[in-house]
Amino acid sequence: MKILFLANRIPYPPYRGDKLKIYNLARRLCIEHELHLITFTESEDDKQYISELKKIFSQVQTVHLPKWRGAINCLKGIWSDIPFQVLYFQSKKMEETLRYALQMHTYDAIHVQHLRMSPYLQHQKQLPRILDLPDAFSLYWKRRQAIDKNSLKIAFEKVEQKRLEKFEAIINDYPLSLVCSQEDWKYLRAHQPHAALQILPNGVDTTTFKFAEHDYSHGHTLLFTGNMDYAPNVDAVTYFVDALLPFIRKQYPDVKLVIAGQRPIKKVRALANEYIIVTGFVKDLSAMYNSASVVISPLRFGAGTQNKVLEAMAMGVPVVCTHIGFEGLGIQDGEGAFMRREPQGFVDTVCELLSSATLRETTGTKGRQTIAEKFDWDVITRQLDQYFKEVSRL
Repeated sequence: MKILFLANRIPYPPYRGDKLKIYNLARRLCIEHELHLITFTESEDDKQYISELKKIFSQVQTVHLPKWRGAINCLKGIWSDIPFQVLYFQSKKMEETLRYALQMHTYDAIHVQHLRMSPYLQHQKQLPRILDLPDAFSLYWKRRQAIDKNSLKIAFEKVEQKRLEKFEAIINDYPLSLVCSQEDWKYLRAHQPHAALQILPNGVDTTTFKFAEHDYSHGHTLLFTGNMDYAPNVDAVTYFVDALLPFIRKQYPDVKLVIAGQRPIKKVRALANEYIIVTGFVKDLSAMYNSASVVISPLRFGAGTQNKVLEAMAMGVPVVCTHIGFEGLGIQDGEGAFMRREPQGFVDTVCELLSSATLRETTGTKGRQTIAEKFDWDVITRQLDQYFKEVSRL
């Protein structure tokens, strides 16, 4: 099959959710299919990655969209009903690039990444299109405003959430839309009951995050990973340090917290002390997981699934998380991760894991089994391949 990927960000290097997913799927699909890519670049640095992407994609076309241009797009549409997330990525050059590609090639299937890119092929109903949503974005913004305390931010978030909830009706214009979790599927199904909606989970590269005889003997290191300029992650670690970690340290005064992730903002860097380590960018996250006793994911808002949870499970490290990032996995409590909604329950479960090497190992073993069965990128790629075949026959 000849397949076009339409992406809102250049999918390399694969260090964040939206880039990670396309890269890992395409790296496997290119073995049997001819893949083309059309994507935005945000900076001149992005263009250095084109050579890497050409190892996977037969053709790579880029459209430059600097941050200032995206900001102007948002200002121009301030009185419209279109979400700012979508306004940002409006581009006549992208429309022209896509139009030319469709004239030059006959694609068996087209993968449209994110709600942000959905308008570009909304009305091309003769084409075999799949809209792949990272999550139910209106759910993300609904949860975000419930946590925020700044009145101006809350006002903006309410506007964006209402726009997104209305705009998500665009999934009805696609023959198939995908979300990454059961939680997002249920939410969108309730709001758009007539849409063709399926699940394509986020996954893990089990060759990168590979179990290597994890040392379960120690119970002194908590780990949080993620992009540390991403609002849900910033909120999660500051909340954990302020509200939960002091109670854990009362029982385990030697425990340390490692916050590993690129671009830590000032608020995150300020958390560093003698028992909190803020690493910044880490090239080999697998080494960080391997040195951890317990991975924490105390997110209070967001949607979809969390890579940090899946990666830790793949490496056999037990996880304690909130319902954000757990409910959509479709797994039982304790199958690699424990879900705790209440602060005291979160603290108690972390302490139970720190106290028992046996519990850490049995939980980790269950997590590895769950990843192998449901979340290995090879398994997920086969699912997407089948979805492509379905839309190509419509």
